[in-house]
Amino acid sequence: MSDIKLPEAKTPKNLGTGRRKTAVARVRLSAGTGKILVNGRPFEAHFPLESHRSAAMQPLTVTGTADKFDAFVRVTGGGPNGQAGAVRHGIARALLTVDVNLRPLLKAEGLLTRDPRMRERKKYGQPGARRRFQYSKR
Repeated sequence: MSDIKLPEAKTPKNLGTGRRKTAVARVRLSAGTGKILVNGRPFEAHFPLESHRSAAMQPLTVTGTADKFDAFVRVTGGGPNGQAGAVRHGIARALLTVDVNLRPLLKAEGLLTRDPRMRERKKYGQPGARRRFQYSKR
């Protein structure tokens, strides 16, 4: 056989996938000035509540890199709360691909752990997950 070199798979660097509830966020970090785009919209337009914005920005503020990176985020599924958590998880994972030395800071804040809490399913014979129909003696 001849020594044919196949081109290496071009794996984009500085990527992170974050998940929370049913939301999934794909984050791409690049060197920049701190601009964040979520689904092609400005960060403030996608997350109008300050609590969601601060939750999503937490990995950047903890590591002190908020003004060093631009983040491009694609987030699908879930609601605003789940999406903010997914973005937070994705940014934290993407920061690890940039600099592995940030791991102790991120781990101490619990930003690398995927939050396993999910909505409990509704059961048959009940109006909700836990709620029972009202008991009637007569």
